[in-house]
Amino acid sequence: MLAAEAPVVFPKQQADNLEKKQMKLPDDFAGNFNLVLIAFKREQQKDLDSWLKALPKVAQAHPGFAYYELPVIARMNGVMRWFINSGMRSGIPNKQQRARTITLYIDKKPFEEALKIPSEDQVYALLLDRKGAVVWRAEGLYSEEKGRSLEAFLSTSARD
Repeated sequence: MLAAEAPVVFPKQQADNLEKKQMKLPDDFAGNFNLVLIAFKREQQKDLDSWLKALPKVAQAHPGFAYYELPVIARMNGVMRWFINSGMRSGIPNKQQRARTITLYIDKKPFEEALKIPSEDQVYALLLDRKGAVVWRAEGLYSEEKGRSLEAFLSTSARD
């Protein structure tokens, strides 16, 4: 008999969103299901944007669904964090989008291991349940197929 694999759970983090609100993750994610879009490099923004264009429609169709953008950056001092956050804040005029953007300045390796992220070369879309367990995942650019898969999961889970 094979042992059941332990669930992948979002590791507890403290971080500020771009509206300067301190958050305890995953507890402060607002939805019953929360899609976190994780990026590691500035040039991955276009990949994130491919998801961000599609997600308002998903949120409208599925009450209890929320989504967040999580840039993941290595730990650094407060001055550098302020500089980076200020730059990102000025580049995002939409207040709701700033509230959904939470920069993690962390030791990346344990975070990646906990979420079974094999590489920083692409973005990851992880759907978390209320307890922070990963219940659905995709990587790379958004596609219609990935969108249908996400919607199917949310529709099925809403009936459970």
